[in-house]
Amino acid sequence: TINAGDYIFYTDWAWTSFVVFSISQSTMLAVGAVYYLLFTGVPGTATYYATIMTIYTWVAKGAWFALGYPYDFVAVPVWIPSAMLLDLTYWATRRNKHMLILVGGTLVGLSLPL
Repeated sequence: TINAGDYIFYTDWAWTSFVVFSISQSTMLAVGAVYYLLFTGVPGTATYYATIMTIYTWVAKGAWFALGYPYDFVAVPVWIPSAMLLDLTYWATRRNKHMLILVGGTLVGLSLPL
């Protein structure tokens, strides 16, 4: 059954936009980090990108709060450790792009639950 406390999550448009926002941000981080690592070869770029996305999320969190939603409505994912692992993987596997994809994907995947 759905109690009154959960009702907002099934009817309010904000819940849908929150889910879309979260998925799109995670996708932007992953695609951006992989692009920069594979095509520019600039180490540290994933961490830089993750920092920008984290700050962007703080701004969005403030905007939702200003609209009257609870402060915890937008959760800020901890992306920076994942991005740091990806940058570390770049240095460890810079001579072999296939290992970069394999090891980097594994480390980032394992750190996402943070």
